Amino acid sequence: MFLHQLNPSVKALTIVVTIILLALVFDPITPALLFVWTITLTFIGGQIHWKRYVLYLLPFSILSFGMLWTTLFVGAPSQNLENVIHLFGLSFSYEALLTALALALRVLSVAALSLLFIFTTDMVDFILSLNQQMRLSPKIAYGVLAGFRFLPMMKEEWQLLHAAHRIRGARGNGYNERWKHYKRFAIPLLASAIRKAERTAIAMESKGFTGDRNRTYYRQFNVKKQDGFFFLCMLITFLIACLISNQLGFLKIYPYHF
Repeated sequence: MFLHQLNPSVKALTIVVTIILLALVFDPITPALLFVWTITLTFIGGQIHWKRYVLYLLPFSILSFGMLWTTLFVGAPSQNLENVIHLFGLSFSYEALLTALALALRVLSVAALSLLFIFTTDMVDFILSLNQQMRLSPKIAYGVLAGFRFLPMMKEEWQLLHAAHRIRGARGNGYNERWKHYKRFAIPLLASAIRKAERTAIAMESKGFTGDRNRTYYRQFNVKKQDGFFFLCMLITFLIACLISNQLGFLKIYPYHF
């Protein structure tokens, strides 16, 4: 589970850099190899349950298939009859197939990189790491953390209001009635959120929070050797994928074609 132990800011920076490099490459081989490597690394280094991973990857797979389908059959037909491919009673050009695969695999590769970060990163640790390593303003960091903590409370408040309305017989049958029913939740939820925000602000001020960057931290995040190793590992993997694609004759880097 070494992915969970990496510095969240360095991990996020690594993912962003990899996605930017991937955006500069337009061929099916490089994103395919990077996609396989990312999934393998996620399962080995993150110990993710495969059913949960497949469930999150499914929407991106549908989007990828849609891009593959539309690119194949919306693109301009090939003028060279030798480059036309016939499959399942359908005909499309070889260039359109490469373009469609490049777009579809790029979507899957970006999705796999994003899921690697999501499944192996605690959001609270990420915000604190941004505050310490990326010099994010403490006011913004702790404001986001406070809002993040409010989400479960707002869910409980919603359930309590919903139960209270059901006890009093306030139920909506049609869509208009349900919309009016839910609108009645807005003012109590807003009032509750304002009260919680005021209490949080008073508590932070009483604890001496001023938003100063020069402060000590109870939980300290540092950049270690394993963070640099992860960055180099992803960069080397991308370069190896590009070399393999180049050897196979598919590599295309904007605006040059090798």
